[in-house]
Parts: sequence; structure tokens; C-alpha cells
Amino acid sequence: MGNPTLTFGYSTLATRLGNIALPELAPGWDVLITVQSGTTIAPTVEQLLKSPTGERVTTKAFPGKGVTKLRNQVIKNAAGSYVIFADDDVTFNADGIQAALDYLEQNKDVALLLGQAIDENGKLRKKYPKKIIKLTKLNSAKAATYEMIIRLDAVKKSEVLFDEEFGAGAETTYLGDEYIFIADLISANLTCVYAPMVLASHATESSGSGWGTNRDRKARALIFDRVFKGNLTLPYLARIAFGIRKLGQGLNLSQFIQFVFKR
Repeated sequence: MGNPTLTFGYSTLATRLGNIALPELAPGWDVLITVQSGTTIAPTVEQLLKSPTGERVTTKAFPGKGVTKLRNQVIKNAAGSYVIFADDDVTFNADGIQAALDYLEQNKDVALLLGQAIDENGKLRKKYPKKIIKLTKLNSAKAATYEMIIRLDAVKKSEVLFDEEFGAGAETTYLGDEYIFIADLISANLTCVYAPMVLASHATESSGSGWGTNRDRKARALIFDRVFKGNLTLPYLARIAFGIRKLGQGLNLSQFIQFVFKR
């Protein structure tokens, strides 16, 4: 049949393989599951038996810990022209994905499309723009992994990968990998857009939902240093702009000041 059009790139721990509910695959769609042990030893054969199987499903196992390490393996190993990144607890919307693929086929200059996600009640998970817009480093900070479809050849040519110091299981912070990835694509002069198309469903609560603890606040503050690395002023301005939106919605005034100054 030749190379598939779209690869669903799942990344998970061996202990969570059983959580994956595979999407119904349209012609030309396939699945790549990347799985980590969480230790220096690769997942065992017994653990991998929990991985979903199928004619167009491939599972690749790796030692270590850190979801961005696995997302980079998805980029390196996916066969599709396009890749949508997947967590193990996501349900996909085939109609929205097909609409996104149609858009990408008609707009060959777009390297990444960021779509929408709904919650378990069918409501949009956050406030999204109502029209297609070009992404910048100032309007893409709330991106979620399962909202992103990439044009694989363009991303590979740019040599942009996920920063493995960020994201779940990483050393620096458990957040920010999606935003940093988009920012790095923009820095590489690739076109990234948002389009109001529902690509997936995910529960309301997630790793990106928290603001109340020092850990949450410091993690988010560090992300802006990374996105605007090399600039002394922009990280502070970005934290001010982003933090103002959260005043009274997770941040009080004291926490806002601490967020701006990474305290």
C-alpha cells in the first residue's frame, strides 16, 4: 500500500500500555507505540504483551524515562507523511483529523497544525480562537500534545526535536515540551498554524492543569526562559502577559509576582 498518510504516535510507560484504546484506522493510517520502562533496562517481553496489536500497529520499546525522548523516537521512526502525537489516555476524532489533513494537503507550507480538544463531557477543554491563525511564540503556550499534527518531512529537515529536558519524566520540568517544540519550529522559520478542528478528547484534569503549588509555578516560569533563550527581557514580559490571564484563576497577586520572578 506504500507509506501511510498518517501515523498516530503514542508514547507511554510499560505500566500504562493497557490504557491505550486505538483509534479506528482509515485507509493509509497507522499506529506507532513507543514505550519506556522507566528504568535503565528496556521493557520486558511480558510487559510488551499488554501493547495493543494489529496489522498496522508497531510497538517499539526503549529504556529510560521521559516522554519527550519517546516523542523524538516517534519523529525518527514514524512512516506517515503526517504524525499526530498521542498520550495513552486520549480518544481521537477521525472527522476532525481528516479535516486537518485536508487542510495540510492544501497548504504545503504548513509544518504543524494545532487543533482543538474536548473533555469527557464533549466541551472544549479551553478557550480557543474561532478562526485559523498563524502561531507565534506569544499565542501557542497552551498547546497540548494530542492537539498537534506535524508534516514529518518538514520537521525532519529542520532537525527540530522535542527538548528532552522538559515534559513528563524530564529533569528540568514536567511541563512545556509542546510549547517549546512549536517555538523551536517557529525559530527554524517553519510555518505553524492553529485551526478550529477538534482532533481529540481528553479528561479535564491533566499535567498542564495545575497552578496552585510552588512546583507548578516554577516549572511554568522556566519554560519561558527556554522559549526566549538568549533574551534577557522577553521571558519576564511573557510571564507578565501569561500570568495576568491567570490572576484570580489559579494565581493570586503574590503568586503572580513570584511567577514573574521565578520564585
